[in-house]
Amino acid sequence: MTQGTLLRQITDYANRADPYPLYAELRKTPVSQQGDGLFVVSTYWEIESLLHDPRISSDVRNLSPQAAGALPQEEEATALPPSFLRLDPPEHDRLRRMTMRPFGPPHSPRRVYNMRGELARIVSDLVDGFGDRNQVDLVDDFSYPFPVTVICRLLGIPHEDEARFHSWADTIAASLDPNPDEDPRERRRVAQQARTELGVYLSGLIDERRGAPGDDMLSALVTGHGPDGQMTPMEVLSTAALLLIAGHETTVNLIANGMLTLLRNPDVLKRLRDDPQLAVPLVEELLRFEPPVQLLPQRTTLADIDIADTTIPMGASVWLVLASGNRDPQRFLDPDRFDPDRRDNQHLGFGSGIHNCFGAPLARLEAQLALTELARRLGNPRLVEDPPPYRQNAVLRGPRHLNIAFDGLRA
Repeated sequence: MTQGTLLRQITDYANRADPYPLYAELRKTPVSQQGDGLFVVSTYWEIESLLHDPRISSDVRNLSPQAAGALPQEEEATALPPSFLRLDPPEHDRLRRMTMRPFGPPHSPRRVYNMRGELARIVSDLVDGFGDRNQVDLVDDFSYPFPVTVICRLLGIPHEDEARFHSWADTIAASLDPNPDEDPRERRRVAQQARTELGVYLSGLIDERRGAPGDDMLSALVTGHGPDGQMTPMEVLSTAALLLIAGHETTVNLIANGMLTLLRNPDVLKRLRDDPQLAVPLVEELLRFEPPVQLLPQRTTLADIDIADTTIPMGASVWLVLASGNRDPQRFLDPDRFDPDRRDNQHLGFGSGIHNCFGAPLARLEAQLALTELARRLGNPRLVEDPPPYRQNAVLRGPRHLNIAFDGLRA
């Protein structure tokens, strides 16, 4: 089987439920070239090296014309400038520093920690919402609404507007996970309308916060002054959109993949129910074992790079298969076993280097609280179907629905 054939199989929906045997085949050639000039990197140490290499760019404008033509077209056309996720230093560093000031250390060290009580209440309310049902779709009923509610509270979206915000988030999320039975033009139109309405709404909210700031992150982004100056209104908009989309999508998958893995490992589920402190190492192992972001397809080289006996030429498109690196036996002992007691678990679940996931502390806490509460509250939970139906998206891999039966809720 050629490497090109392997990549087509990995991105083929038919293999979404279990791509890991294909990743094992891919790792036999750590850096492989595809027929269209695309380079795929599949082993841990090579991925880690390139994530820290300043000759690797996240800005698609640096792709050669041939490589740009081969890159998948993403459903996110927008008038906003690129978020810092898609920029290189020094612009990336400036915007990331400015966003970090109101979000985490050293300037706001307790922003995430202080949300713990509110996050726990949101989780408890969502589980209470299961009511007297004995079956739920964990994705629709829990893992989708949870993170977008959290982002609403983080940004300071007024409570009465949260339902509208949820609707926009759901529409944008659907555009990232296309249904092959839908008309792509209609999907693009609906998604663009949602982005436009969201942008108009956030612009109005930004104007309000400029005049009357509150104790929320959007106010801090609007009014913040530091060594890097102040964000422009368009940069605030772009950053808020990044927090919504990136923060929402990855956490949905982390929680859904996590519960699926726990139900497949009932001994670990029982341990978590009896010992909530297990949640911390358990979530780290989930990020290795079933990462919510499987691969990074939008990297390019700023110079020729020699790695693993291969030269990747300047301007080439490079795909870093994080999920494959996380199962690399050269880095992890018995990598296909789910082991929450694993030591030295330096996974690639949140990437690495300057683009290491900005929202990782919040995503970790959300997953820890969510999985602990689900393990505690659901009586005798079990999968209705295994494997469940997966999302179409090969990058953001997770169940589209996760139907769980259970024998009532514990108090």
